[in-house]
Amino acid sequence: MFHDYLLRPWRTLGRLATLVLALGLAPVCAWSAPVGQSFDDAVRLAVERAPALEARRSQTLAAREEAVRAAALPDPRLTAGIANWPVTGADAFDFRVDDMTMKQIGVMQEFPARAKRRARQAVADRGIEQVEALSTAEQLAVRQGAAAAWIALWAAQREVAALQALREPASVAVRTAKARLAGGSGTVTDTLATQAATLELENRIDAAEAALEAARAGLARWLGTEPTDLLAEGAPRTLTELPYAPAALMTSIDRQGPLLPWLSREALAEAEVDAAIAEKRPDWSLDVTYGQRDRAPDGMSRSDMLMVEVAIDLPLFPRNRQDRGVAARRAERDAVAAEHEDARRAQIEVVRRALAEWQGLQRQVTRQESETLPLARDRAKAALAAYSGGGDLQPWLEARRDEIELHIEHARRLGELGRAWAALAYLLPEKETAP
Repeated sequence: MFHDYLLRPWRTLGRLATLVLALGLAPVCAWSAPVGQSFDDAVRLAVERAPALEARRSQTLAAREEAVRAAALPDPRLTAGIANWPVTGADAFDFRVDDMTMKQIGVMQEFPARAKRRARQAVADRGIEQVEALSTAEQLAVRQGAAAAWIALWAAQREVAALQALREPASVAVRTAKARLAGGSGTVTDTLATQAATLELENRIDAAEAALEAARAGLARWLGTEPTDLLAEGAPRTLTELPYAPAALMTSIDRQGPLLPWLSREALAEAEVDAAIAEKRPDWSLDVTYGQRDRAPDGMSRSDMLMVEVAIDLPLFPRNRQDRGVAARRAERDAVAAEHEDARRAQIEVVRRALAEWQGLQRQVTRQESETLPLARDRAKAALAAYSGGGDLQPWLEARRDEIELHIEHARRLGELGRAWAALAYLLPEKETAP
């Protein structure tokens, strides 16, 4: 009975290990012969496959098509009808009685003022610039999102690997506790405590693997397909270096992704003001009509008629018409300028916060990797060696718990450092960061 009591946790652990192994093999069966995926490949594929960028490309094409016809003349109008046709009296509805009765066909063409056409073309051109700026900003956002997702998956893989590496010391502690119990120098409490510590480690590994799958789903969102295993040598450029000097970020605020569309928005608003001013210029139109008359009742032929008519708009009361439109467009332009300034201040805050966070995380991660984690590992090894030599178990349990927490904390810090790095590394277009 006592022997079964001791083996019961081991049977539970065996079933749990079998379950973990089965779950770990499932994706391997589903994805045969995976190919490693580097950081640069993931970012490139995200840009190539992003639906948002495809939408921007379609919007750019639409804007260019609209710009082609922005300054074009309106379509001509074809007119047809009957003029001076008597409808009362004894000769009602007779085409031949009245000399002026005629069938008419004509063409009318409107000619908007040249200033209006130029202003409309300028508005269309500014619209193209705005869509292109939005496309560039969207591309930066896609690259940043894909980079952060890749780093999150990379950090999650490191966390799983670090925790799995702790299984062997846990097994050593369990074997030592059982040996000491069999030799009479150990206690049942110590044996159960080492088994409980092993089960707790498995729980942490399960949680880390669940986080790994969540991170995999995050990267799949950017790639459009299930991501393959990541290449260790395909890690991003060191997370402690940016493509440009950090100080340069504060002098390039207006060229950063979130602010790129604002310059084109202001230019578009200014072009719309010019278009409103151009509305004061009069349009004119030309109407040419040909009238055909029937022969008179006595057989005499009648001359056909030609009418040429020119019409000109008379903007005589601009105070309550065109001037109101100009004032409205100027107010909208001022609103865009104010919103631009607000966005600029917000971006300055974002960059300063991101720089402070990135620099602080660098120091924390460096300290963890160079000092804290080695100390925790050495402490756990020393405590396990002391226990194997006849010492107390509690120091190892405490050191073990601290080491696990530090590995989890380190993985979380790596993910945070990666997100902070990505937020800064993809602020400027590639042409400004290329060597």
